Amino acid sequence: MTVSSEAVADSGEHAVELSDYLDILRRRWLGVVIITLTTLALASAVTLAMPKKYTATTRLFIAVAGESVTDLAQGSNFAEKQMSSYAEVATSPRVLAPVIGELNLRTTPKQLAESVEATVPVETVILEISATDPNPTRAADIANAVGRELARATADLSPQKDYGTQAVVATPIAGAEVPDKPSSPKIIRNLGGGLILGLLIGLGVAVLRHVLDTKVRNENDVRALTESPILGVVAYDQEVSSHPVILRDQPLAAPSEAVRRLRTNLQFIDIGHRSKSIVISSSIPGEGKSTIAINLAVSLADAGARVILVDADLRRPSIAEYLGIEGGVGLTTVLIGRAEVEDVVQPLGKTSLDLLPAGQIPPNPSELLGSTAMADLLEQLSTSYDMVLLDSPPLLPVTDAVVLSNLAGGALVVVGVDRIHRPQLQQSLESLETAGAHLFGVVMNKIARREAAAYAYGSGYDSYAPQQRRSAQAQGKRRWDSDDTYISSQPRNSPKAGAHR
Repeated sequence: MTVSSEAVADSGEHAVELSDYLDILRRRWLGVVIITLTTLALASAVTLAMPKKYTATTRLFIAVAGESVTDLAQGSNFAEKQMSSYAEVATSPRVLAPVIGELNLRTTPKQLAESVEATVPVETVILEISATDPNPTRAADIANAVGRELARATADLSPQKDYGTQAVVATPIAGAEVPDKPSSPKIIRNLGGGLILGLLIGLGVAVLRHVLDTKVRNENDVRALTESPILGVVAYDQEVSSHPVILRDQPLAAPSEAVRRLRTNLQFIDIGHRSKSIVISSSIPGEGKSTIAINLAVSLADAGARVILVDADLRRPSIAEYLGIEGGVGLTTVLIGRAEVEDVVQPLGKTSLDLLPAGQIPPNPSELLGSTAMADLLEQLSTSYDMVLLDSPPLLPVTDAVVLSNLAGGALVVVGVDRIHRPQLQQSLESLETAGAHLFGVVMNKIARREAAAYAYGSGYDSYAPQQRRSAQAQGKRRWDSDDTYISSQPRNSPKAGAHR
């Protein structure tokens, strides 16, 4: 019926496709920016905390003595092959111990070797000796001293030629100068590395959150769970609790247009072949099913249909409170035979919309809603009205909505975006399917305005309400006069003139 065969058993698994990455960045760019800036700030703090160090470098030319061109060529090849050995000697205790004694350093050859580096440029017989120290003058002194001691060590270790001359000679070609700029910390490199690392971490966290996120956030999440149509997409309105009838309070706002589109889409589904009654429910509380039911009823009445809105939520009824009508008698009063439906139905101003509040909360809501009396009442209402809308409890906590859906023509499930998780929605749809109830479609509610804009047709849907309606929104209980506009509020449970029909 409704649950898609492509829905995985574990709805928490949500594969990331290549086309999803731009959408992930668009949705979670703020988190990526925060993580990147935090990592960059940490890199900056670490860089500032690092002590400054200076590096001085001296160069030695390693040559082999010879009298002929052949001797010089062979000596050059020999010296080039031995350069790595000379670099090892430069950091050995044989060289560093005399340097420590000469400069009166408070260290050991092993510790000093960590701050001395000997390198050989490719295909050369030049040995570069670098010394790093917090004191720039001492860095230059250490580099020069190591160069002198290496030259002595090379002379002592090289074979002797005739007449006592050395075969290998290390000649300084560039003495170490006192550096005027620190070699570390490398500010640009560290900050650049921090920026790149922050971006990678931010993107990784964004992708991980997307993969692990089980909330229903967009149309694709719904379509992955059901083949039933998405009949409406209603934007989030933070003031909906103070003015639930958005078609009256903000008739030109985007949510009002969305409800009208929902009304239009309902005309294209197979209501004509079913009972004219629709159960409006959600998976969990707080998804906005009652406000959707109210505004859909108002919209259908505005189109000229005779509509009755029944508050079938016998656990937490809200229609009477939202619309400011008397709720002491209603559906339960009719079901237990203490009143006729004509006696408790209340009109909404001079519109073609009638209201049937819940009445007193019974101890057995499920049994009452699944009774023969409820089935007879629905048949009677379907005969008298063009459309019967029933606001029912959520699907997951109780079975009331499933029971009602079997008696009515079917159900319309409201999905509160960013409030319900995919496993919860899947479980709700499966409960309707298991019970054999028909699902007319899904209404996505409380979607972010930037997302709702993608579904909107045209532009210019600015929120608007006349000043007299704005002042009425602040009141808790309201009703409409004969001109279908707000008049003064009534106490919570006080009877109203003309409330019964």
